[in-house]
Amino acid sequence: MTLNVHYLSELDSQIADYLSAQLDPAVRLTSGEKSAKSGDIHILVSGRPDRDLLLANDDLKMLIVPWTGIPPETRDLLADFPGIALHNLHHNATPVAEMAAALLLAAAKNLIPMDQALRKGDWRLRYQKPAPSLTLNNRTALILGYGEIGRRVARICKSMGMNVIATRRSAAPGDSDEIADEIYPPQKLNDLLPRAQTLIVALPLTPETEGLIGDRELALLPPESVLVNIGRARIVDEEALFKALKNRALGAAGLDVWYSYPEDEQSRASTFPAEYPFWELENVVMSPHRAGLTREIEHLRMDHLAVLLNAAARNERVSNLVDINLGY
Repeated sequence: MTLNVHYLSELDSQIADYLSAQLDPAVRLTSGEKSAKSGDIHILVSGRPDRDLLLANDDLKMLIVPWTGIPPETRDLLADFPGIALHNLHHNATPVAEMAAALLLAAAKNLIPMDQALRKGDWRLRYQKPAPSLTLNNRTALILGYGEIGRRVARICKSMGMNVIATRRSAAPGDSDEIADEIYPPQKLNDLLPRAQTLIVALPLTPETEGLIGDRELALLPPESVLVNIGRARIVDEEALFKALKNRALGAAGLDVWYSYPEDEQSRASTFPAEYPFWELENVVMSPHRAGLTREIEHLRMDHLAVLLNAAARNERVSNLVDINLGY
């Protein structure tokens, strides 16, 4: 049986050829919005499909969102189509984990202010006492979200001599594995925060995680803690985070995800990423949500997509199934 797979965005010809070369012969791949309403799609690859497209394809059994995380509108839409399985990709896990490590090191070592000062011939930070840099060895990292990205971040932290504790929805208190020293369910968060000299947020944004870290949670962290967010910005309350950083209740932060984004191409050169002026703080390292944007990312996306499509073509278990109720 032929498995008709449609990629809603128009694929570059080289990328389409790269993907096709990896696919089972039973997979027939098409792409582009113009040819999307043919009525015979079995698997649709799209982050934000419209309702009419789903209704027009009675044989549609699977939607694959080609990135990590499910847009809220897609989650709401799929709730009306219980016969369509929802999956996503974790192709960006490695580059995002690398960015988490880069942000952690830059924030802990106070690297950006020192770089900016030295460009002006200013060496004073080199002689500042106490030194503005932290040693990460023997510190404890708490990773919120011990999934594909979280496990990779944990491995990097362990390689630097850090102790790693983590939260995972399916964990029992005191679990561990070959990487993390301790794994706990999310309900133990408040017990774990006082131990977290580094807090790394790698969670999806869901109704349960939005605003998870606020004034109270930040106050539980030890002095000089470093927070890194490579999950979604609104998991951490914006005002609470800004105040904690400005008042030095929180040592430093490395942020790749934000509270405001450009609405169109024209506004990309003039959109501040938050309501509060994080850019005025020296103890914040800022990245414009580019952790997964590396030169290799489209090939990685196709590699991971091919694994899912081939499993479907061979009637095997397709990984990365999303629970609509949980949002991940």
